[in-house]
Amino acid sequence: MFVVGLTGGIGSGKTSASDYLASKGITIVDADLASRVVVQPGKPALNEISKRFGAHMIDASGSLNRPALREIVFSDKNALKDLEAITHPAIRDELLAQLHASTSPYTVLVSPLLLETNQHELTNRVLLIDAPELAQVERTVARDKVPTAQVESIMAAQMQRKTRQDKADDVLVNDDTLDALHAKLDAMHQRYLQLATEK
Repeated sequence: MFVVGLTGGIGSGKTSASDYLASKGITIVDADLASRVVVQPGKPALNEISKRFGAHMIDASGSLNRPALREIVFSDKNALKDLEAITHPAIRDELLAQLHASTSPYTVLVSPLLLETNQHELTNRVLLIDAPELAQVERTVARDKVPTAQVESIMAAQMQRKTRQDKADDVLVNDDTLDALHAKLDAMHQRYLQLATEK
């Protein structure tokens, strides 16, 4: 099993990159989706969250009350640590299950927090989709219809661009057209196919 971890800051083009690799027949395992799976009704993590933070964390439909939970963890660092202690192991198990189920020549693990968490340990190589900060802001404002200041505060909370670049094995700069991004990804795709056969 050869796993490429794909990461990048907000608005860098992670989704464009993973969608393109998926069109090549590569299995995409998405950490954001896995984080939603582990708190679905009936899952152990949801019951743990309810026990730790209160029954009102589960709404009338039996689902996680995300706004209520968000309010608690954003105002209390210890609460955030408790939440991560519940969800991170469950997310890791879910990611491992999906990675092991993959049948493509290599598998891509997409995670915005790949380098901030221990998720990079599940990968053989890390591919950073990198973009100039101005481009990140412009793309995110256009995509999410949010104020510039909100995007800048999210970016300030994320790992510094230079740190991400230093930690990645491969850095692909996405500062041009979608076609240009695809051309760069074609080269990486061939490289990963080769590395996967060598492993």
